[in-house]
Amino acid sequence: MQRPLPREAFLQADTYAATRLPVDHATSLIPDAYTSPDFHALEQERLFARTWVPVCLGSDIAGPGDYTVVEVAGRSIIVCRNGSGELRAHHNVCRHRGARLCDGAGKTDRLLHCPYHGWAYDLDGNCRATPHFVPGMVASDARFDRSEMSLHAVRVAQWAFLVFVCLDPSAPGLEEALGDLPARLSGYPLEQFRVTRRREYTIAANWKLVAENFVEYYHLPLIHPALLPVSPVEAHYRWQGRGKYSGLCTWPVGSDTADGGWKGLPPAPGVQGRDAESARFAWIFPTAGISVTANHVFVLIARPEGPERTSESAFILTHPDSEAASPDAEADIDTLIGFWDTINREDIAIVERTQCGLRNPAYTGGRMCHRFEEPCHRLQNMVIDAMLGIERTPAGDDAETARRLGPPYGAT
Repeated sequence: MQRPLPREAFLQADTYAATRLPVDHATSLIPDAYTSPDFHALEQERLFARTWVPVCLGSDIAGPGDYTVVEVAGRSIIVCRNGSGELRAHHNVCRHRGARLCDGAGKTDRLLHCPYHGWAYDLDGNCRATPHFVPGMVASDARFDRSEMSLHAVRVAQWAFLVFVCLDPSAPGLEEALGDLPARLSGYPLEQFRVTRRREYTIAANWKLVAENFVEYYHLPLIHPALLPVSPVEAHYRWQGRGKYSGLCTWPVGSDTADGGWKGLPPAPGVQGRDAESARFAWIFPTAGISVTANHVFVLIARPEGPERTSESAFILTHPDSEAASPDAEADIDTLIGFWDTINREDIAIVERTQCGLRNPAYTGGRMCHRFEEPCHRLQNMVIDAMLGIERTPAGDDAETARRLGPPYGAT
């Protein structure tokens, strides 16, 4: 296939025919999907503007009046909690002359004020003040009604600790997108976990490489020598059902080594059985990864900043009861973030190296390894669906395809 492809090719099904094949025969997503400014621009409108996008953690806007500004598909969005603590989201643009209302994050007692002319809005988006511009002061034949000047609303919802927004009023709800993932993770008290560490990263690579790397364990032996003893390749299983996510599982997790591991803190209350012995990994389409273990959760939120640049926030979440039961919780959590930081930096280095390779016109795509790369194939086909305007929720694995390597999941 000739490179670079013209813009119109990205909207044609034939372009993706090789990636649409079953994973045993499929070729990876076209390289232009990771390098082309045209693909990136179309992707913003056809994917990010039409699906539920994870944007922050609930703790970022924990109480009434808290707000944070996020960007989705080039739109600036205010995500906040109203006076009753309910989630709200609004386009970050004044209804008067279009000035941006807020930057960063903060807290307000009652109103969001436009810095240009002082128009003000409550946290439900209602216009509450229009200085020197009231019905009695306009021409007699002019009609002005503040109730028609509310901020433009954006759909917003929260699952566990993640907050999502959706720019498309006609898209299916968040429940449809998540599918059976909440049920699969119901053995963990996710709503009770709290953020105890945070890191920020800048990655010179496309966001899709970050996502694919998260769900692919083919690279473990070469890239993650410290992770391999606690998460061996033969203990990995695909772990995904119906929903817009791609998942895998390590069972059982290995013991910690001198290089680190996951078992420092005691388990969270109520985590038992196979949940207590496993590490669950899910990339929630399009841009959040969660790693759930018995005693902590590691979260990544990726933010595309261009075809070859991604910013990423990483969080460690722990349970208060686990912290209370540990003789030295702070040291245990420091060990966790140090271990994950090492793993994440190793991942960043290899995806940046891959990004460099994808720029070479000689590369036009490669065959996917059916034993290890089905989760990547699943993610790539979700991207293709979005580019072609297909609304589809992927089905889950069956028993046969879920155990391509090693014994069946749960076997003794």
